Amino acid sequence: MSDLHKPGEDNRPAGKYVEVGPRGGAVPHPRKVTIDRGDRLPPTQEKGRKWVRKG
Repeated sequence: MSDLHKPGEDNRPAGKYVEVGPRGGAVPHPRKVTIDRGDRLPPTQEKGRKWVRKG
């Protein structure tokens, strides 16, 4: 599994991120975001979820 990132982290590589469960598992209706260089990862829909980079 790819590295998991907490909401609010900055200095992550630019790209697309998908919301996943606390251990990286799929969640129903995951939030998908695209961040630019220097942006912070946004909040997730529920406490305890994380972000994983896709592509």
